[in-house]
Amino acid sequence: MHEFVHPLTTRYASPEMRSMFSPARKFGLWRRLWLELMRAERDLGVPIPAEAVEALAAHLDPTAEELARADELEHETRHDVMAHVRSLAEVAPAAGGWLHLGATSAYVGDNADLIVLREATDLTMGRAAAVVAALAEFARRHRDLPCLGHTHFQPAQPTTVGKRACLWLADVLLDLERLQFERDRLLLRGAKGTTGTQASFLQLLGSGDKVRELDRRIAAAFGFPGTYPVTGQTSPRKPEFYLLAGLSGLAQSAYRFASDVRLLSRLKELDEPASSTQVGSSAMPYKRNPMRVERMCALARFVITLEPNAAWTAASQWLERTLDDSANRRLSLPEAFLASDAILLLWRSVAAGLEVYPAMVRRNLVEELPFMASEEILLAAAARGGDRQRLHERLRVLSRDAARAVKMEGRPNPLLDLVAGDAEFGLDAGKLAALLDPARFVGRAPEQVDEFLAETVLPWLDAHPPAEGGAEPMV
Repeated sequence: MHEFVHPLTTRYASPEMRSMFSPARKFGLWRRLWLELMRAERDLGVPIPAEAVEALAAHLDPTAEELARADELEHETRHDVMAHVRSLAEVAPAAGGWLHLGATSAYVGDNADLIVLREATDLTMGRAAAVVAALAEFARRHRDLPCLGHTHFQPAQPTTVGKRACLWLADVLLDLERLQFERDRLLLRGAKGTTGTQASFLQLLGSGDKVRELDRRIAAAFGFPGTYPVTGQTSPRKPEFYLLAGLSGLAQSAYRFASDVRLLSRLKELDEPASSTQVGSSAMPYKRNPMRVERMCALARFVITLEPNAAWTAASQWLERTLDDSANRRLSLPEAFLASDAILLLWRSVAAGLEVYPAMVRRNLVEELPFMASEEILLAAAARGGDRQRLHERLRVLSRDAARAVKMEGRPNPLLDLVAGDAEFGLDAGKLAALLDPARFVGRAPEQVDEFLAETVLPWLDAHPPAEGGAEPMV
């Protein structure tokens, strides 16, 4: 309670995502990378004794004591990789003389980062699939519930609640298509040496073919299709930018969904889920604030700002390498995935528990429907023999009078009464009411929902099962 604690690790992100970016996971990967390098070098002719490989294989998961010792050595050396080399050599002395042979720090650092980024992207895809499933069910359930459409947040042609949800879904699927594409293109850095020329490994192995085989074996050991064909000392930073751009896209879609829920909550058409003991305000007991979607907006804004951060990292690489990206990447890469994880957990919870109020949806629609029905009124009156142009002008004037009554006097929309009282239209209240069935104004919205779910969403879900578990953060 007397030092800064990161909210992403204490309040928002899941244990699964936090574990992926933990020191224990990173340093365990370093040891596994050293093990696969040692095995491959030995198989390709370097005279590494079997007991060295066995000793390293027996110490793949660093203990708390070993991590503390590495931290102590890093304060002495001011070099994290050498601190862990020495710490490991102390507990596995048979391996000590062969550790890190021919490698540079980026061998363990960047390769481990790429492994974690792939795992984190897979978890993110699973979390997002759970969001897609929840939104799809919401869209199906409300496929034909007419509601007032909005353009510029002004009343517009009616749609359906389910069709509006399909707009949210369509955005998410575009984001996930891009994120999956970038995930599938990830490769390992492999064993490239200090400036990417593989000179140290060529000296060790004596053959370019063996050096290429070394790279291939390391990639295969970690389930990658290959390594980047050319690098400097580090892995290319462009793939990191592309991944964060994908996360930014997801955050943009989350922000739009959350903002729409906030607007519709103010219109009293729906609410995010709320517990029976939830407090909305310390001063106003009646309040039920949309705190989950507000938090989504807050976190989404943070993730969106990390995309240009990764862009600057990619742009700022000097020649074969520079170290001004290191501290930045320690922050931006984990935070992007931790925050995205929190957003998606919130999003799934909100989407699965949205409360729709059909009576309020209808009330808001009915208040504006007379204006929406103006063309229907015009056609019906013209069909009775009226002059279309005279009727159009008369309806324009009556609509302005009705709008003035609503805005200036706070009255219910009187347009239908004004039309019924105008003999030129020849339409009584009964005939006008028949023209105002909301289902007449939503076009193919219900069918569009059915088609979109059947042809696009459900096939995608069949190929991308939602991640199991992942409770919404409660604070």
